[in-house]
Amino acid sequence: MRTEAPLLAPIFRSDGQARLLAELLLTGDELSLTDLAKRIDLAYATVHREAERLLDAGILRERQVGRSRLISANPDSPVVDPLRQILLVSTGPKVLLTEALRDIGGITSAFLYGSFAARMTGVPGPPPQDVDVMVVGSPDVDSVHHACDAVQERIGRPINPTILRPDEARGRTAFLASVAASPTVLLLGQLPW
Repeated sequence: MRTEAPLLAPIFRSDGQARLLAELLLTGDELSLTDLAKRIDLAYATVHREAERLLDAGILRERQVGRSRLISANPDSPVVDPLRQILLVSTGPKVLLTEALRDIGGITSAFLYGSFAARMTGVPGPPPQDVDVMVVGSPDVDSVHHACDAVQERIGRPINPTILRPDEARGRTAFLASVAASPTVLLLGQLPW
């Protein structure tokens, strides 16, 4: 199934292509097609088709290990670095925040909300100026802020973390009702409502 071009970077042919490139170019990981499909939540057939196009263009490279094809960014391609810069500001926050927050203990869920999440989910509007992220659980607050600061440095856009305990996230405040009613992009765990 072909997805529409992403609002944050309409130069990509589809949202799926942008997600695939972001996962490989921003993390530096080498993944099997199956693992890549799981990470970016796309059908295997779609990932296979997009990967073939990008392999043919020389943007990605592959390595055979047993029966698995491992795919990664091609460091010899002259377009990888410029693509990486575009992806950093368009889809980078999701990929990089997921990676940065994954290793912090005590997080039960984390997600993007606000204008950046709205644009990522296809809601039209002006380009977002910042990234709002909500972290639910009992993590070390300094570790969360440090992770967000590191990602902020890479993407060149402010990141505003909100950290709530699970009981606070299930509260009935006007702010949380507004967040729950608006588009979100899940990073870790499940949404708290």
